[in-house]
Formats: sequence, C-alpha cells, structure tokens
Amino acid sequence: MASTAGAQIINQENNQTSLANQKMGKRKLGGTLEVSSIGLGVQNMPRTYQTTIPYRPEMINIIRKAFDNGVTLFDTAEVYGPLESERILGEAVESFRNKIVIETKFFGSRPEKLKEKVEGMLKRLRTDRIDLLYQHRVDREVPIEDVVGVIKDLITAGKVLHYGLSEPGIQTIRRAHATHPVTAIQNEYSLLWRGPEKAVIPLCEELGIGFVPWSPLGVGFLTGAIDANTKFAQGDIRGGEGRFSPENLPNNLALVNLIKKWAVQKSATPAQISLAWLLAQKPWIVPIPGTTQMAHMLENNGAYQVQLSIDEWTSFNTDLAKIEIKGLRLPQGVLNMSDVEAPEKK
Repeated sequence: MASTAGAQIINQENNQTSLANQKMGKRKLGGTLEVSSIGLGVQNMPRTYQTTIPYRPEMINIIRKAFDNGVTLFDTAEVYGPLESERILGEAVESFRNKIVIETKFFGSRPEKLKEKVEGMLKRLRTDRIDLLYQHRVDREVPIEDVVGVIKDLITAGKVLHYGLSEPGIQTIRRAHATHPVTAIQNEYSLLWRGPEKAVIPLCEELGIGFVPWSPLGVGFLTGAIDANTKFAQGDIRGGEGRFSPENLPNNLALVNLIKKWAVQKSATPAQISLAWLLAQKPWIVPIPGTTQMAHMLENNGAYQVQLSIDEWTSFNTDLAKIEIKGLRLPQGVLNMSDVEAPEKK
C-alpha cells in the first residue's frame, strides 16, 4: 500500500509539472482586451497575509517565470504595500512590458487628484500606459460620471487603455458603462464566495463586460492550507473574517473536503480544481490568484488544463449546492465598502 501511495504522489507531481509547462490559452475582457486565461495577483509580494516580508528578488523571479509560462495579466494596486507592489511589478516586467497587460487600482476619486495618482502609478510601474485601470472602491462622494470623465481624458491621452470597477454597486456599473464602456469588473468570487452570481455576473453578461475574480482561492482556504486548528497571525485579515471563526470554520471545511475529493479523481490539486471551476463558469472570467511561492504559481497556472466533463461538473455542483458557507466574507468595516452606489450627478 505504501508503494502505491508513493507512486500516486509522484504521478500527481509529474502531472502538475506537465500542466504548468503547457502555456495557457487566451480570453477577452470586455470583448476587446486579450489576456491569459489565468492572471497573477502580486498584492502580497510586499507583505504576506501572515505579515512577513517576502524576499524581493524571488518575487521578481516568480513574476518573470509566470510570463515564461504564458501569464500575460498582472494585477496590482496603489494600496498594496502601499505603492511597493506596483514597484515590484514594474521592475519585474520591464523587459517584456509590451507583451503583457498590467492592471492596477486607485483609491480616492477626486477628479483633481486622479490624474496625479495615475502619473505616480506610471512611474512606479515603469511604463507609459496602464492597460486596465480600476476604481478600487466606489467613492460615496463623487458621481461615477465625473470619475469616468477623467478616465476618458486619460484614455484620450494614451495613459490608460481600458478601465474597470472593483466591488461596485449595480447601478454604478450601468451608469459608468453608459458614460464609457467598462472593460472589466473585479470582485471577490470563488467557490467560497459566490455572491456575484446574483446580479453582477448576469449584468456583465448583459453588457459585455469581463469579470476578474480576486481571491479566487478564498485567501488560501480552497487550497487546503487552512484547517480547524489554524491560528492566524496578528494582523492577518483572515483572523477577522467570520467564515474562518472557530464557530464557522469546521462547517465550512465541508467545501474543502468536496474539492479534495475531486482533486484526487482528476489527478489535480485542490487549487487547480477551484480555479478550473471558475474558468468553467463563463468564457470571459479571468481569475488572478496571488502567491509568493514559485511552486504555487506553477500549480495555479496548470489549472487551465484540468478538464471536467459536463456530467462531472453537474455532479460537483450538485454536491456543492448542499454546502452552506457560514460567516461574513470580510470584516464588517471592509465589507461596508462593497456594493456602494456612487452619488447621482447633479
């Protein structure tokens, strides 16, 4: 039995390496912006969830290796670090800048400050344009029409090519899109949090907007890295999320068990099954898993080659529907910044 188990582990490792070495396909956001089917989030490269500081040269190596393996969408934001995530990405991709798509996000939407913010982003990213610029959260004080008006000026100037919104209210999406076509919406979405299925994803389909899930691996939960005995470091945001509380975590682990079962059946990893599920939802969904580990980046990229049949996905989703996730997805203060509607333009 031991030799059989060992052979299974070796075969799974070989399969993961083979999958990672096959360059992934392409998808389009907003019908126009072509990117790799799986992107790379660099949020935690300046500082991990566990509050440690990763080795910067290795973070740069991971980004460059991702490109070598077919990744062309790289995600960051000014608040990550803060600012340092953009600097790491800018340094890492400078030699192949014209072969990739950089997306970043801004907080604060005062029109008089927005152009100044973009200039700072361009310097940190070592580039002359931002391929996809997101409003990180909807500003309760500024009409979305005013924000998009400035972005249109930046597009005319060639400093921004496409724009999007992160965690916006439904009517704000419609108003923004009516002012200038939105290329993508970036929301949390995964097997752990499926809230966007209610209204945001149907609206994206209606309007022809791409969808970029952040935290597609449930901040590590869907990889199997969190169990009932996990203790979060002080400062780790996950420690303040109700879904990971001692009261709710044991219940929610049923989801991980389901994913692990299918990972064994498909000779894949839980992370790969989780990402493959997202890819199977819509052809214009592009997840951006983040990592500070080279092996995890390669593993995530391999998800593109994990294929389940229609019948297999039906079976998976039937069991998925029986699992009720308990607890809030974010601390309440952070949650209050999601689904916000911008004020009406007077």
